[in-house]
Amino acid sequence: MNIIFDIDGTIWNTTGIIAKAWQAASDSMGLSKTVITPELLKKEFGKTMDVIAREVFPDVPAQKDLDDLIGLCCEYEEEALEKMDQETVDSIVYDGIRETMRKLSRKHRLYIVSNCQSGYIEMNIAKCGTEDIITDHLCYGETGMSKGDTMLELIRRNGLSVDECVYVGDIQGDLDQSRYAGVRFIHAGYGFGKVNDPDARIRKPTGLIRAVANMEKQANS
Repeated sequence: MNIIFDIDGTIWNTTGIIAKAWQAASDSMGLSKTVITPELLKKEFGKTMDVIAREVFPDVPAQKDLDDLIGLCCEYEEEALEKMDQETVDSIVYDGIRETMRKLSRKHRLYIVSNCQSGYIEMNIAKCGTEDIITDHLCYGETGMSKGDTMLELIRRNGLSVDECVYVGDIQGDLDQSRYAGVRFIHAGYGFGKVNDPDARIRKPTGLIRAVANMEKQANS
């Protein structure tokens, strides 16, 4: 089985760091009166960047100003994430997820698909030290497509079958896009949201090993 991971709410929670970065970017441009909090971003993460921009900054009507603002937010975000030391990384990565991914990589190929901007997945992989276990990754910033279509593009370019893949995510949008792609879905119940009727649900990252094993048994029965 091939396991495709979401990032935010599944591998780590960067909302505290990113909220501060986006607030600083917004304040520096003076274009928005929005107060950016981790709670606000938790409701937005998982959506494509264009949607997030419109919903986080509704008082910026001009598209050019909005594009400039979200672009600066991403620059501030990248700088803040790049500066994270190991202690900070360890504090935002969900307990047990890296060890679980490494164990799973012994039998399965691991991938990442996210609605993030280009460079964010690479940042996650570098900070988490998972370069050697992630086979491939793809994001909205590279494809400009929905998560479901991005998922299908990653599956196509790696010569995979949707029947042999499972997506691990934390919000209803992740499940909906997995259904669109025809990929089974495991809900990371420790993340940002609730979902309806996933194929499996885990309460902590270490539960993923059993969930994947059970899926394989069901598929082979």
